This record gives sequence, structure tokens and C-alpha cells, in this order.
Amino acid sequence: MSSQPIIARLKNLNIVRKVVYTIVGIFSYPRLVWVNKFRIEGVENLKTLPRNNVLFVSNHQTYFADVIAFLHIFCASKWGRYKNTLGVPYYLLNPFTNVYFVSAAETMQANWVSRFFALAGAITVKRTWVEKDKKEVRKGLDPSDTRKILRALDTSWVITFPQGTTKAYAPGRKGTALVIKQTKPIVVPVVISGFWRAFDKKGLRFKKKGSLLTVRFKEPMEIDYNDTTENILEKVMDAIEQSKTYMLKGAHHRERLGIKN
Repeated sequence: MSSQPIIARLKNLNIVRKVVYTIVGIFSYPRLVWVNKFRIEGVENLKTLPRNNVLFVSNHQTYFADVIAFLHIFCASKWGRYKNTLGVPYYLLNPFTNVYFVSAAETMQANWVSRFFALAGAITVKRTWVEKDKKEVRKGLDPSDTRKILRALDTSWVITFPQGTTKAYAPGRKGTALVIKQTKPIVVPVVISGFWRAFDKKGLRFKKKGSLLTVRFKEPMEIDYNDTTENILEKVMDAIEQSKTYMLKGAHHRERLGIKN
């Protein structure tokens, strides 16, 4: 019997997820708050959210550090700290675990660290970007992956990264828009920055200490669920500031400051 079905069963046990959250939280809190500078904005937008059918859409900069930061914020908020700070991490004594996150199956099966973190609530999907001839090539979507997300939204919050890659300004996946059309969730855009500078690609090792890490929650989006998947995806990408408009702004900004890529 493979380890994957076992992990799938264990991550649905609340007590297992609480233990994982606590252990991961203890080790990651100093890395976020003490070693680096951690800034949170828009936590007040979480206060009135229901306990299910909430989809957080975000840009992506590392495999793990981004998600871990979200989990800290959600846990702190659900302890009544709807403030833009984590404060003392008492929330790790009884963490909020009613949240899942979408991640590539290859990433979560890579080693014992990633398998352990998968127990925190990973929804594993097949990677939509693969390396081919030293270039990233997009693969087709697997409908079974979409169904996993739909089931999770029935009972919980879900964090997803529409680009499916840590590469900035990569195009979004239509699967995200399809999920939105089918489940009609509350969609909360999140914009993160600084994680790529502070951590390596996996988000486990430091690259530059003292970096400013920001997580900004925007107000829930106003979405016409009968709109086309293309239009919905375009609005999502714009909300997380990864659309062509923001890419051009970024290029102009770098050129104006004389910064080379």
C-alpha cells in the first residue's frame, strides 16, 4: 500500500492536523516574525467570512513559506485577533484547521518534510507546468483535481494559487475559474511579496534575512458567476496583481529605476 492514501486519510483527521499546525507553527514563527519583518494588511476582511465555500486566490513565490504564513494568520485571526499582526502565538495551542491548500503532487511527495506538511491539509493536484527542453510547458488539467477542490470547499476554506508556479506573471489556470463558476464561492484575493527574496524556492532555507514579507488580503471580489471562464480568470489575475497590466507596470517601474532583470 502506498503512503499517499494513508496521508489522504490522516490529513482529514482534525487532531492530526492540529498537531502538524502546532509543530510547523513553532518552527516557522521565528523565521517569519523575528528573522524577517512580517507585515499583514486587510485582516478585517476575514472577520465575517463563513466557515465554508471561501476561496483564497493568491500569487505564489515559494512552495511552502507562503502557505505557512497564511495558516499563521488564519489561526491568529480565529482566536479573535482580527488585527494586522500575529502577536504572541498562543493560537498554536488550539490552531484553526478548517482550511485546505492546493499544491502540486510532485512537491508534496518530494521528501519526508513535504509529506509531513501535506498532513496540514494539502489538496494535491498534478502540476500544470513541466520542464521541457529547459522551458516551462503547460499541460492539460485533470478533472479529478478540480473535484478535490470542490469537495474541500463544501466544508472548508481553500487556498489556491491560480498560476500553479512561483514564476511571476505566469498566466493563470482556467481550472480556478471553473471552480469559481461551479461552487460560487466567496473569492478573497491575496497579494504577497518579499517571500522570494527571503527564502529559497521551496521556502525552507533563508536567502536574505531581515526581508520585508507582506501578505495583503483584499475585499472579496464581486463576480458574475455566469460570466465566461476567460473573463473570470482575467479578473482574478488582475485582483492578485499578476495580470498583463501589472506586468507592464512592473517592467516600466524597473526601467525607470534602472533595474535590470
